[in-house]
Amino acid sequence: MSGGGDDDLAAKAIAAQKGAYAPYSKFHVGAAIRMSGGTFVGSNVENASYSMTMCAERTAIFAAVATGARVLEAVAVCSDASPPSSPCGACRQVMSEFTPDPTAMTITAVNPAGEARSWLLSELLPDGFSGRELP
Repeated sequence: MSGGGDDDLAAKAIAAQKGAYAPYSKFHVGAAIRMSGGTFVGSNVENASYSMTMCAERTAIFAAVATGARVLEAVAVCSDASPPSSPCGACRQVMSEFTPDPTAMTITAVNPAGEARSWLLSELLPDGFSGRELP
């Protein structure tokens, strides 16, 4: 990741991964986001009923929104995958809700081994549903 702030976000995502509750999939994920100038973290939380599972990215975004934050500026997500994996479609859609310009919002995936990959939200969710389509 470029820039000191982004490196800090990646470090916080790696630390957040330790809080993941993933007894079923064993896919531990941590996320750190910068939203409305604040930093928020989250971990994935699984449930025996898989559809009740919550991803780390959405956990962090929902925590930020609960404090009044509304503008998503950057995302870092950490898993053990090699190469690091991108966020799921549901997380991409939630990110889109709080990103005024998807062509300017960076998502970086890292793993504890030091690998990193980055995308713009617009690359991961082209032509995403924005709500502008609603009456």
